[in-house]
Amino acid sequence: MTQEVKVHPLVSPWGRFGLYSFFIDAPEPAIVDTGIASSPVEGMAPALEKLGRSIEEVRWILLTHGHIDHLGGAHALWELTGRRAQVVIHEADAHLLRSRRAHVDHYLDVRQKYLKDPEGEARQTGMAGQAISGEMEPTLLVRGGEVLSLGGDVSVTVHHIPGHTAGSVAYVIGGQDDVFVGDAVQAHGAANGFPGYEDPAGYRASLEYLRDGVRPNRLFLGHPYRGPDGEPYGIGLDRDRARQALQQSLDLEARIAEAARRYLQDGLRETGSGYSPFAPVAEELGYTGDPTLEPSPFFTTLDGYLRRFTAAQ
Repeated sequence: MTQEVKVHPLVSPWGRFGLYSFFIDAPEPAIVDTGIASSPVEGMAPALEKLGRSIEEVRWILLTHGHIDHLGGAHALWELTGRRAQVVIHEADAHLLRSRRAHVDHYLDVRQKYLKDPEGEARQTGMAGQAISGEMEPTLLVRGGEVLSLGGDVSVTVHHIPGHTAGSVAYVIGGQDDVFVGDAVQAHGAANGFPGYEDPAGYRASLEYLRDGVRPNRLFLGHPYRGPDGEPYGIGLDRDRARQALQQSLDLEARIAEAARRYLQDGLRETGSGYSPFAPVAEELGYTGDPTLEPSPFFTTLDGYLRRFTAAQ
């Protein structure tokens, strides 16, 4: 690659934290992640116009994983490109692009067990209907290892980094090692103040792979994730800050794993706490956030440790 490919953050508002998408200014332009249904029109299109670009130019829609706030705008964005953009997602998360109901089922399978909200299913169904612009079949399913040509000599390599979800991937711009990870690097979490991942072992292995194998020159996170001091990282982290964020993510995962292991060995106990049945873990970690606020990473993460512990018995 003879000239650096420019990357432009496209920030859309949502809830308690912003949604980060990224415009890769290649001969065949790409957008990484799409926010929710309103994001392409309300956030991306105006931002691209300020850059002297048009959303109709986009030829690649690269999804880092299948959560609502990352693929909710995919159908709307695809329509704005005249249906010419290729929509890319890992095969393990593709069902979340194909079906709104899949998001509701996932909620019922995990968080509803702990939140015990009688209105939860209806609320999640309404959120999926509002935040996901349309159900669709992806253009390209990936597994990791693919090299996508964005025209000219610009390429993006796909790396499978499961943990946050089964189908989480990183996209790496060839020759400059700009790395887009979505929510696969959580540090100390975003507005909820707790990192969220479904598979603890996968999350840890992926963090180590990113740190030691990929070694980002610049790291682009999916939200304003925070360090141990509670201060948000910037949108694009240089090599040193990227390595710091990866190490801090690993350090916190180790602390959570140790607290969860010790507690699960003693056996689950229901209490009147809002953190039940994992209240001792929250106490040991000093976590005082509201676990009922969606996406409730506390329960998603602790459920991952519980499932892993149960499978090992």
